[in-house]
Amino acid sequence: MKKSKPTILVVNDDGITAPGIKALMDTMAEIGRVVVVAPDSPQSGMGHAITIGKPLRLDQVDIYEGVEMYRCSGTPVDCVKLAVNKIFKGKKPDLCVSGINHGLNNSINILYSGTMSAAVEGAIESIPSIGFSLDDYTLQADFSHCLKYVKEIALQVLEHGLPTATLLNVNFPAGSNIKGIKISRQANAKWAEEFDERMDPHNRPYYWLTGVFQTSDNGEDTDVWALEHNYASVVPVQFDMTAHHAIQVLNGWKFNV
Repeated sequence: MKKSKPTILVVNDDGITAPGIKALMDTMAEIGRVVVVAPDSPQSGMGHAITIGKPLRLDQVDIYEGVEMYRCSGTPVDCVKLAVNKIFKGKKPDLCVSGINHGLNNSINILYSGTMSAAVEGAIESIPSIGFSLDDYTLQADFSHCLKYVKEIALQVLEHGLPTATLLNVNFPAGSNIKGIKISRQANAKWAEEFDERMDPHNRPYYWLTGVFQTSDNGEDTDVWALEHNYASVVPVQFDMTAHHAIQVLNGWKFNV
């Protein structure tokens, strides 16, 4: 009996018209049936935010011929929640892919990323999920050099599945000379943030967030190292944020209450 094609949910945080989601959608269409649900405007840096104080809109749109697409007024996580509940009506897709993000989501960036939060929400729903990002923040970003890796990683996940409560965070270096794939850990790094203070026409201050990404983690098994050496980094991520190694330490405390 011929095996049916997998159903693949495609989401992002850069918005439904972003070139990155078009590249991801076209690549996934080579594998299975694609359903796209994406924000109606850019939602970068939204993390795992959800909409609770106002109604959500979900409209089917005809942007690309022959593709089932929906535009959502909410966050990337809202897109996944609405897809599962209203489009798939509880019959979950075989795979959820998010991206391809215009810009990296390596190291600590995963906590802020709308791209990765959409993939995390997919994993929470027990859907095998992957977030894809490219080290190019421009709307003119060229995704062509990483698409064969996108396809192969998706095929591997469809074939083998993922460990329970786990998803993949995949980042690609810019340029066409990717050496291969490195299974990596999340580098211990952070943003050294600054706020550029300016004055508006009413002489009131306002601020632009700026900063420099800093890492003192020199391990050669990190996502930062992999990207700096022109490898695609693949980091297995879990949404259980329990610091299991600290439980024994805390059990040794004496609470005087």
